[in-house]
Amino acid sequence: MTFPATAAPTADRDRLPVMDILRGFALFGIFLMNIEFFTRTLQSYSGGVTPSEGWDHAFGLAIYVAVQGKFWVLFALLFGMGFALMRDRALATGRPFFGMYLRRTLLLALFGVLHIAFVWVGDILLAYAITALLLMMFAWLRGTAAWVVGALVYLGMAGLWLLMGVGLMFMPDSMMEPVRAEMMGLVAEAERAAAVYREGSFVEITGQRLSDFQFLATGALPFQVPMMLGVFLIGSWLVGSGRLADPVAHRGFFVKLAVGGLALGALGVAASVALGTQFDLVDGFAEATAAMGLMSLGNLPLALGYLALVVLLATGPLRGAFGVLAPAGRMALTNYLMQSVVGTLVFYGYGLGLWGEVGRSGQVGIVLVVFAAQVAFSHWWLARFRFGPMEWLWRAGTYLQWPPMRRVAGA
Repeated sequence: MTFPATAAPTADRDRLPVMDILRGFALFGIFLMNIEFFTRTLQSYSGGVTPSEGWDHAFGLAIYVAVQGKFWVLFALLFGMGFALMRDRALATGRPFFGMYLRRTLLLALFGVLHIAFVWVGDILLAYAITALLLMMFAWLRGTAAWVVGALVYLGMAGLWLLMGVGLMFMPDSMMEPVRAEMMGLVAEAERAAAVYREGSFVEITGQRLSDFQFLATGALPFQVPMMLGVFLIGSWLVGSGRLADPVAHRGFFVKLAVGGLALGALGVAASVALGTQFDLVDGFAEATAAMGLMSLGNLPLALGYLALVVLLATGPLRGAFGVLAPAGRMALTNYLMQSVVGTLVFYGYGLGLWGEVGRSGQVGIVLVVFAAQVAFSHWWLARFRFGPMEWLWRAGTYLQWPPMRRVAGA
């Protein structure tokens, strides 16, 4: 069954290769960050770097400083770019956009819900889908207005996070007692959750995942969704400007973005690190909150700096090396979900049960092996098929028809 010309997935010739490379790069960084939380409770997230020594401490600190919080922002930039491309191509061909986009978004939400319920609670897909629905309200924003509004929304939420931490730091001890009591309960819940993930059956761990999602939904999503919305808008502006369609012609812009983004981001991260990298969640909760706020302020410019640096290298001296990542980026949804399945089977009680047994350096080794296998598999798969398995399913639901899967020999 074929698609009508006015409602078809993007053809290979119409793709922006640098976006696929960026997705592959982001996928690697997300796995570096996420793997720890297949063997560490989400309740301990604000505690910073896990106490350790030697190489485990070195890798943990490096990932905390250079990776944590940066790569979901990079992926969100790419999501905003995808939104703008779909919108603009629909307008250019005169085909309806919002119905198609709504189906695409609701399917992503369904994937996220199933991911949370049956695989891993740290899912980002549901948050992306919720934010994507809000993004439809801002589809009219173009040009400078898109990135200005996006930056203000993101930085405003990150600044609020910082102000909350500073306010807690100067709060009288008597007023901090309820906060300490709540954090003591959180620490106890973290210990209980760790025991379930380490030793529990699939049913028990599924119950714990759903409980943990309630914690995330009330604690993290109210901050994360508005920040994502801001990043989506910046991404839509970036691709709408035409710079990613011809990055070589806009090399000067990407040089400035790389230098400025990395410098500003480093300032925010350095300020966060100055407050500490390891926190007691009961007595150091205020400092931890302020540190996370400062880190968030640095994450956006640093992610933009990473994006610009990869664009420069992937269209310049390291074109071949970075091009290897493109197939993995084209199958980003499939590979992201595969990473979760591998993580749970390695660390959870119903798998190998290695929860808490593998240090940060060992985790990095797992990431390198698994991601290398994913890159190789993506090359093999896309030599034979037009889409990754989950990408194919996503497109089928978006366009309400089954897209051709196999490549035609000689095409």
